[in-house]
Amino acid sequence: MDSEEVLTGGNVAAQVVRVGSTVRKPALPQTADVEALLSYLAEKQFDGAPRTLRRDEQGRHVLEYIPGELAHALPPSTPDELRRIGRLIRELHDTMESFQPPADAPWKVIVPDPNGGDLICHNDLAPWNLVRNDQRWVFIDWDNAGPSSRLWDLGYAATAFVPFVPGGDVQADAPRLRALVDGYGLDLEQRLALPGQIAARTRGQYEILVRGHRTGEQPWARMYDEGHGDYWGPAAAYIEEHHDAWLAALASDYPSR
Repeated sequence: MDSEEVLTGGNVAAQVVRVGSTVRKPALPQTADVEALLSYLAEKQFDGAPRTLRRDEQGRHVLEYIPGELAHALPPSTPDELRRIGRLIRELHDTMESFQPPADAPWKVIVPDPNGGDLICHNDLAPWNLVRNDQRWVFIDWDNAGPSSRLWDLGYAATAFVPFVPGGDVQADAPRLRALVDGYGLDLEQRLALPGQIAARTRGQYEILVRGHRTGEQPWARMYDEGHGDYWGPAAAYIEEHHDAWLAALASDYPSR
């Protein structure tokens, strides 16, 4: 058997390792349903998720290893790359429309959509979970998958991929948001609703960190202590402050490109 190489990153599962052309992750309560979701995506020939393979002799979830670079380690995505990411997310959401999860699936959704979830989504679409190579762009780490909605999932992706940062540059960020959304292909009604969803989803991420800090719940308490709250709170404030600028960027000249 090939040797095990510890992979860094991630906050949900314990130690994740690479063994040859596979990744091994400790099984969680939601793993069986993640396996069903990934099997469904493979059957539908969606290429933007890793293939689920089996459980190993230690009971770990075995997945396809995706060679390439994490987008998080690369320069910020160009407008064309943001459009490609938007198209990939749209393809994922469209594919998931016909997925029928078990009614009692123990999904682990970190920040639930307050309006309810009509679609099983990834819920952590971000540069640290996007592996890019010459053939495929693949979203990894599906442990937080579960009921959500298109705009809630896309709203988190917008914060991560634009990216929105505390005290950002509206003139630079607005066209980047437009590129991501144009790639996805939101209609006008959805475009008008998205800025509020981005702000609420970002604010929700901050609130769970604060809750962890107060209660000791992990990994949020540790992440708060590491300074993640210093990003998410001010980022939410920045997004909220410039709501009208995001609306103007998304709706101007729509549906022309």
